[in-house]
Amino acid sequence: MEGRLGVRKTYKLFIDGRFPRSESGRTFRYASRDGVVTVQLSEASRKDLRMAVRAARRAYPGWRARSGYNRGQILYRIAEMVEDRAETFIGQLALQATIGSARREVSEAIDLLIWYAGWCDKYQQVIGNMNPVAGPYFNISTPEPMGVVGVVAPGQPALLGLVGALAPVMVSGNAAVLLASSSQAIAAVTFAEAVATADVPPGVVNILTGSSAELAPWMAGHMDINALDLSGVPPESSPTLEEAASHNLKRIGRWDASDRNLNRIAAFTEIKTVWHPKGR
Repeated sequence: MEGRLGVRKTYKLFIDGRFPRSESGRTFRYASRDGVVTVQLSEASRKDLRMAVRAARRAYPGWRARSGYNRGQILYRIAEMVEDRAETFIGQLALQATIGSARREVSEAIDLLIWYAGWCDKYQQVIGNMNPVAGPYFNISTPEPMGVVGVVAPGQPALLGLVGALAPVMVSGNAAVLLASSSQAIAAVTFAEAVATADVPPGVVNILTGSSAELAPWMAGHMDINALDLSGVPPESSPTLEEAASHNLKRIGRWDASDRNLNRIAAFTEIKTVWHPKGR
């Protein structure tokens, strides 16, 4: 229809399976590489972070109790939803890059999700093992999830970096609170929409947009977060965050954005060892 006004999309946070605005009412502008402001996004506050951590803690027991096979199905479903929105992602990523590089990044992100989905029911056999014991016992070590993991996603590559940080956290049954880079937040919100339609239980994935520099220290010091992925934190800021994280002995990791690495799954697990008599 001629003269029709377009429906302007409101980009919100993703907490506990819902899309709330920031409780502070703050927003920030997202501009393309030519400086044109395209959208306004919600800017998360410290209270939004607390709400996301609470949602993740509530969701964690149910998510860890699911079978690896079922978690793999759900990660594969996320890949399907990203594939379904591929052209939307390409258009958003092309605001900061070329169409060709945006198309490659979306394809690589989908492939990475499928790669991690395949590990959901297999990583236990590779990371865990039956230990040799000089006695009439079985000694078996198995990996278990740590709990709630805070993730500071890298700004580049936007979608691939987000997937590479989030998927390995989910594989073993952890719940995640992710801080998206403000420079690529629009892709993070669209990814949240894919997660919301992919059978992921509410609270397992929580995505906040805004200032990582403002929120990362509060995430590092939060006593109900068990581990941190600082892949999106500049090296000069890491010592301060590591010091804050030490108060409850958070485990800390950092990887390249698109690293396909089984150790990235293992980093957010604890090894439980059980002794059992063999009998006669």
